[in-house]
Amino acid sequence: MNLPSFLWLWKIAAWSMGFAIFLYLCLAISGVSFVVLQRKKKKRPQWLRPFHQWLGFGMVFLIFLLLFIGLIGTVGYYGSLGHSIHLLAGIIIVIISSLSAWSSTQINFQNSWAKKLHVSLNVGLFFAFASVGLSGWTIVQKYLP
Repeated sequence: MNLPSFLWLWKIAAWSMGFAIFLYLCLAISGVSFVVLQRKKKKRPQWLRPFHQWLGFGMVFLIFLLLFIGLIGTVGYYGSLGHSIHLLAGIIIVIISSLSAWSSTQINFQNSWAKKLHVSLNVGLFFAFASVGLSGWTIVQKYLP
């Protein structure tokens, strides 16, 4: 198959990646808001937690969409997987974001470990996004004129 037949798929992937990073930044801001409000002993707005959860759901959805686009596009174009480190970086993001989403459901007063795990995973997600972005950029360079 030739690349132009997959161009629409790569465009969806590019927009999804950009939006996933945007949601990650919004999640970081709203997550820091939790900490700031807690330290100042102020009551957080009721909309903040559901807003944070929906942002997280959206980001995880986009990450899985990116996984499927990458798998379908790579197999469709090359006939197999494993042509670069990008696959490993993507799988790491899927795992970290899934664990982060799971750990967020465990956060309560009895599970003090869950918040620490959630925050640690999201710091790791920053570096995972950086690695998948850099490895993805090298792949994109192959197709640019």
